[in-house]
Amino acid sequence: MSAMILDGKLLASQLKERLSADIKHLRSSVNDTPRVFSIVVGNDPASLSYAASQQKTALSVGIHYELQNFKSDSSQEDVLNLIDQLNSYDHVHGIIVNKPLPAHMNFMTIINAIAPYKDIEGMNLTNFGLLLMGEEGIFPCTPAAALELLKSSGVNLKGKRAVVIGRSEIVGKPVALLLLREDLTVTICHSKTIDLPFVVHDADVVIAALGKPGFVKGEWIKNGAIVIDIGINQVDGKIVGDVDFASAQEKASYITPVPGGVGPVTAVMLMNNAVKAFKLQTSS
Repeated sequence: MSAMILDGKLLASQLKERLSADIKHLRSSVNDTPRVFSIVVGNDPASLSYAASQQKTALSVGIHYELQNFKSDSSQEDVLNLIDQLNSYDHVHGIIVNKPLPAHMNFMTIINAIAPYKDIEGMNLTNFGLLLMGEEGIFPCTPAAALELLKSSGVNLKGKRAVVIGRSEIVGKPVALLLLREDLTVTICHSKTIDLPFVVHDADVVIAALGKPGFVKGEWIKNGAIVIDIGINQVDGKIVGDVDFASAQEKASYITPVPGGVGPVTAVMLMNNAVKAFKLQTSS
């Protein structure tokens, strides 16, 4: 067996086409377009690169995008004051705060200052609570991207056994909750899980999100399982995932590559959240 590749670049392109059409419809029906405001503090290359990627994706689908770059020695109060202003502006529909932040700033304090209906990363406590309670809200982009790729396999997921490796608040926990909403039976594993290979081998769906390159081996994978690799790790100048791709590909039925899997879809899901936020605000 050699797994079929779940191509994130292709899926991202298809999702962008749908999103562009949706935004054109909004523009013609309500004479307005979603507007996103992104905040970077300092000059971290990864943060600036992600902001540039956000802008490129936003412009490609017709979303207005603005960036505010604070100096690294700016105060947390400066950022909170800007967020307070943006919350009050009807013409701003989505707010992003890019990580990492300087050591003197608290990410959760800042992210929770964003109005929940403008929190397009789905990171503040209100949106996480809505996800936990099975209500509609704005949900984290990377977990949402993983779910979109999983669905793109075309496999009936209801009742399937899923193992999520990783329990972070950013990825592991929310992706488990999203899988539960799709009627999968979910097990969350972590560094203290006893006999992890045995647990993984029982899964129809494996989601790897632990940040350890090549950690999940092919012999752990059940024949015909679907493998979604969320990991992004640098090894010898190359980007690799949390799954040993070559060996896992021989066991799985579908698998995502790294790079080119979850990453491209994540950027589109962020803008999909911006459109969701726009609709929430303009329909009220």
